[in-house]
Amino acid sequence: MPTPLVVSDVAKSFTMHLRDGIKLPVIAGVSFSIRAGECTVLGGPSGAGKSSILKMLYGNYAVDEGQIIVTHDDGLIDLATASPRTVLAVRRQTIGYVSQFLRTVPRVSALDVVAEPLVERGEDREIARGKARALLAQLNLPEKLWALPPATFSGGEQQRVNIARGFITEHPILLLDEPTASLDARNRDVVIEFIATKKAAGVALLGIFHDHDVREAVADRIIDVTAFAPGKIAA
Repeated sequence: MPTPLVVSDVAKSFTMHLRDGIKLPVIAGVSFSIRAGECTVLGGPSGAGKSSILKMLYGNYAVDEGQIIVTHDDGLIDLATASPRTVLAVRRQTIGYVSQFLRTVPRVSALDVVAEPLVERGEDREIARGKARALLAQLNLPEKLWALPPATFSGGEQQRVNIARGFITEHPILLLDEPTASLDARNRDVVIEFIATKKAAGVALLGIFHDHDVREAVADRIIDVTAFAPGKIAA
């Protein structure tokens, strides 16, 4: 089974500029791999570094040391040392990301917010909109909202737009940061179905789920992030 993502001895700390430049170590020795067609979950208490790991994998946070190797464009890329242009190309083609919050764009409809990642990848706009309609319908977002900007929506409605936007593409790697946090039980079940469909398609998923029932439903494997606490040897 292919392994499109390998993380090796990654460490991250933050510099506290308001406290005389003190360095605050967050995680160290982070090592794991994700296989195609599996959903791996990062476990551990709040503040253990789960979101920091996802943000390093997506290139939002710099890496202090270690490697993040992804299979991209028929080759291997180390995101820890890649140029900003390469990171953007990896995001466009290889790694998708569903965050906890939707960054709304003024005056852009929910339908076009969801369709945008496909349009950016060269897909016809109307075809992309058709796929967006299907996802929004599955997520039970009322059709009367599709033409409206998501900035006016409730938190749960915005999150459904966010999920549809993240799941609409065919990225071979998908990162999920608490995608079900603002959802009711009905729509949590929809997201569980989405994840199952991605797994069946051979996508490698890495996620954070504080909802125990969702975590149990989707996880093939759970990585305990507390094993990567600074000064502790990861098992």
